Amino acid sequence: MSASTVPPLPTLARDAHIHHVMQALSQIPAGMISLDSSRMLIIFYCVSTLDLLGALEEKTTPAQRDVWRTWIWEQYVAGPFGTAFKPGTSMNDSTPHLITTYAALLSLAALRDDFSRLNRPGVLAFLRACQKSDGSFASTPPVAHNTPQYTLADADMRNVYCAFCICSLLGEPAWRGIDVEKAVEFIGRCRTYEGGYGQLPGCEAQGGTTYLAIACLRMAPLRHSPEPEPRLSAQARAHTEHWLVHNQDAASGGFRGRTGKPPDSCYCFWAGAALQILEAQDKIDAHALTSFIAHCQFAYGGIAKAPGGFPDPYHTYLALAAAALYTTHLPPTSRVYASAAGWTLAPFDALLSGGAA
Repeated sequence: MSASTVPPLPTLARDAHIHHVMQALSQIPAGMISLDSSRMLIIFYCVSTLDLLGALEEKTTPAQRDVWRTWIWEQYVAGPFGTAFKPGTSMNDSTPHLITTYAALLSLAALRDDFSRLNRPGVLAFLRACQKSDGSFASTPPVAHNTPQYTLADADMRNVYCAFCICSLLGEPAWRGIDVEKAVEFIGRCRTYEGGYGQLPGCEAQGGTTYLAIACLRMAPLRHSPEPEPRLSAQARAHTEHWLVHNQDAASGGFRGRTGKPPDSCYCFWAGAALQILEAQDKIDAHALTSFIAHCQFAYGGIAKAPGGFPDPYHTYLALAAAALYTTHLPPTSRVYASAAGWTLAPFDALLSGGAA
């Protein structure tokens, strides 16, 4: 498609999206009891969406932000496993969660918290307690359940990603506290014949877990050797790029999460961010991707998984994150259309801010 025939983008419904996530945030901490275990992630998606839209300080008050920070810190617990964040107020005090801890730290960062209350050695002790002998990470330490480590079934790519993000946030000493090489070996065992990565060894490749794997391999410190080698060979990298690129749907511009599946706005982030990390963002149609996201907007705010669907904070955040990554890579004519339609978003870190697939 030539520059002269690129269709204008629908307008970004900025105010409606702000209203959508503010409505979700207004239920925290008072409501949403049935979603208590997901409440920390909902805060993460909503606060991060406001940050992307440049509205966190513009549309919220210092008192509101203080309430959210206070609620997050109320979930910070200590025990024989170290220190970490539990999912919600109804959860047992002795059961923190790795994904929750990741979401809490990213949310606090977005809320400009100074982390003065964070016990960094305690968080590192928690990470060590979650790592299994095969290199993967469970979401909770076995001591929290009085359960042998090898029986924990939820040790998967999501938890490896969250552990690596936390190490990146804590700084270089944290990396020395976990077995990075074992974790990288686990990631390698999750790679499939297609070039993508599954949740566990032997699982089907998915866009979300492929992003998590690629982000982990980029974050992981290189081995200490005279000539450190990249974590991903040139051949493996090209194979992964090929699989990701060919998951962009030619008709809609959106990305599918698995081979043969329909496109979904969240995979515009998972695949798009993975390609950015691999420095292969120019291999896809950025205008078509942004147009698909624009057409997933719900009339009254929020973004759905597909055009015509109902929105939720998860898809709203990830879709806008994908747009933030790719509107800067649009061709000049498309960039003009995007700017005129309001698709100007805050800078976005493709490595640390992906959430858990």
